[in-house]
Amino acid sequence: MTKLANYLEGRWQEGAGAGAPVLDPVTGETLATVSADGLDMAAAYAFAREKGGTALRALSYAQRAELLSAIVKVLQANRDKYFEISLKNSGTVQNDSGVDVDGGIYTLSYYAKLGSKLTAKALMADGTPDALARDNAFATQHILVPAHGLALFINAFNFPSWGLWEKAAAALLSGVPVVAKPASATAWLTHEMVKDVIDANILPTGALNIVCGRPAGMLDALDPLDLVSFTGSADTAASLRDHPKIKHEGVRFNAETDSVNSAILGPDADDDAMGLLVREVVRELTIKSGQKCTAIRRIMVPESRYAAVAAALADKLKGITVGDPRNENIRMGSLVSTSQRDAILQGISQLEACSDILFDGRKDIAIQADHANHAIVPPVVFGTTTPDTHPLVHQMEVFGPVATLMPYRDTDHALALARRGMGSLVASVYSNDSTFLAQAAVALAESHGRVHLINNDVAKVQTGHGNVMPQSNHGGPGRAGGGEELGGLRALRFYHRLAAVQGAPGVLEAIVN
Repeated sequence: MTKLANYLEGRWQEGAGAGAPVLDPVTGETLATVSADGLDMAAAYAFAREKGGTALRALSYAQRAELLSAIVKVLQANRDKYFEISLKNSGTVQNDSGVDVDGGIYTLSYYAKLGSKLTAKALMADGTPDALARDNAFATQHILVPAHGLALFINAFNFPSWGLWEKAAAALLSGVPVVAKPASATAWLTHEMVKDVIDANILPTGALNIVCGRPAGMLDALDPLDLVSFTGSADTAASLRDHPKIKHEGVRFNAETDSVNSAILGPDADDDAMGLLVREVVRELTIKSGQKCTAIRRIMVPESRYAAVAAALADKLKGITVGDPRNENIRMGSLVSTSQRDAILQGISQLEACSDILFDGRKDIAIQADHANHAIVPPVVFGTTTPDTHPLVHQMEVFGPVATLMPYRDTDHALALARRGMGSLVASVYSNDSTFLAQAAVALAESHGRVHLINNDVAKVQTGHGNVMPQSNHGGPGRAGGGEELGGLRALRFYHRLAAVQGAPGVLEAIVN
């Protein structure tokens, strides 16, 4: 049995003990084990800061961009292996694995190209100087300099590739060393990718590190000037925020958490717009079995279209093939674990007690799998005609192939229902009324990190409700975690420190040039 070693202090180290199993969610086979017991995290962090960080900061932004380009080539060369691991460990079909594997590679490639255009060497100017004295004899210039700490990534189970590289791309380009802590259930893919990059000897020693399992003192060993980027549940984020290193010592913390994202059909509700919404909802229910933080959880439609949308969703979903991803005719694979399966089924039961079932894949779709104790759950669509008095649907995210349809009376009602999520990653709007799309964008921007507007003009080129593109901000306020990632060069700000430098204009000019 393979134990996934940890790469810390410039060497591979196995954790003590037998370790926790990494399983195939369809067959139940143990694929590997993970353990971080007995690791010296303080020594590992010190090595990353002193060796990896110092070496990265000695390079210019453009030189670090070249490192990202080299990583892209390594990952592309091993792409088939990563798809095989995804099938076995995440239970995903080829297309779904591509969202994770190819999404991570694309994001790295994007930041490599973006970084190659940066002329700055050691710092970036933030704006232009502002006078502090008459005749501009004394002025202030804001600058951004790379953090001298490390970036700890605590990632979720659903995107073991993209979850690492979308964070690492911005951190490494900024000159900040990375310690990746993938979720144990799907750590194999993250580990394999990191191993391939380490073996290729691309990065300075200590720049890229990985710990698999649950190391003691993972947060205790942080310094106040380190950074933590977390993706996962709101409850876990709350416990992390409460740790003294974050709560009292000021470790910078970014969180992307639970989100009950919305899809809204505009009041014009023509057949084209309805068709676009239905296709996107089906796509979001089935890609990665709904295990996406950006997946559609609530569907708002005009009252007059409620029955038609419900029927159209059921008609599309009943044709979806669900089962073992090894079967080539399967379109939707498995959840990542039986524990996730049990959590999803519990959530379905809670919604079932207070909602109508508009489509029940548990009854209407035959699961094609030979193993009885698999983690496969087919899509379920609920409906409620009283969304104003149904708090659960706006509060609880069932992190799987589950969504709820609800009618709205008018535009204000639709936008108010979307806002009841109290902070979401994304809302998508489907309409051929440009005035309504513009109105919705402004209203939804206050409580959503991204607003996805779809009409006939972009139907064939739009990137998808749930696809996170590195050019756009990823994150959301309130219950979505309050964090920000990606968004082009905006992503680099998290890994930099902002300072106001005051002095003579000539001195300030010398600093930024």
